[in-house]
Amino acid sequence: MRAQVVTIQDVARAAGVSPATVSRVFNGGSVTPARAQSVQEAAAALGFAPNRVARSLRKQRSSVIALIIPDIENPFFTSLARGVEDAAQRTSLSVVLCNSDEDTEKERRYLEVALGEQMAGVIVAAASRDETDLGPLAARGVPVVAVDRRPRDAEVDAVRVDDHHGGEVATRHLLQAGYRRIACVTGPEGASTSEERLAGYRAALTAARGAGAVDDSYVRHADFRVEGGRAAMRELLSLPEPPDAVFVANNLMTIGVLDALREAGRTPPGVGVLSFGDVPWASLVRPSLSAVELPSYELGRAAAELLLQRMDGSASPLQTVVLRTRLQVRESTGGPAGA
Repeated sequence: MRAQVVTIQDVARAAGVSPATVSRVFNGGSVTPARAQSVQEAAAALGFAPNRVARSLRKQRSSVIALIIPDIENPFFTSLARGVEDAAQRTSLSVVLCNSDEDTEKERRYLEVALGEQMAGVIVAAASRDETDLGPLAARGVPVVAVDRRPRDAEVDAVRVDDHHGGEVATRHLLQAGYRRIACVTGPEGASTSEERLAGYRAALTAARGAGAVDDSYVRHADFRVEGGRAAMRELLSLPEPPDAVFVANNLMTIGVLDALREAGRTPPGVGVLSFGDVPWASLVRPSLSAVELPSYELGRAAAELLLQRMDGSASPLQTVVLRTRLQVRESTGGPAGA
């Protein structure tokens, strides 16, 4: 009588883990000591020989994860990527960096590559709240974590900052500094970070002045890049009553805003400027730049650690980790001209 062959699935069921976790145990992959011990004990009890794993390993995903971000030139995402890489390296995982350029079609191709190459997991800062589709990854069982931006209705783990709170605190500070015509230059319509930061701006104005306090002529959507900020500020300066302060929803657009002000012969703090997202030179320029500091490195590290938990077979409910921002007040919001 032929002996019953013990499979990797049998071991997984006995140990209470996924088959992928069993493979990682016998392939030297990233597994917690407790899970590794339970797998080894189950394998021994069932008489499962590690060399039988070899055929299954060829079908398993690689030890590579994909990180898809919208703009590698943005220091925020550079720091985020470093946080992901540092966490991944501690478990011998490699990271493939993909730059979507805020382009949903380019992003879709990268997501398809991650599937085709059987990457172990994906971390993505979505190019669009409504158009980014993570469904195919989830359907194939690929662990996914959304970082910074989360697609609408996506059933994945997420790590983000409290964009609404940051926008509200920034705008409240401008009000308290004496500015009255406060503009907002936010990112593309449809990006979750754009909408949440704009919502925080609106909430602060409404709380201070009541319903109907937001004048939409002082709101501009741009592309999260230098030229977008420059063009938006030029438009705002052409208004019959130009703003006396501007809350800018990311660091690169802030550079464009400052350049447009320089062209017009206007400078902070006469026109207050507050950036959502700090930059290394913010305290070095004159006047120094007030900013909402973002924990970008910690975002990346937390996203990678959450992904590793899923890769390790965690079946806990989906998580959304929210990190807080911090307002750094400097000279660029010292009060309006003539105050």
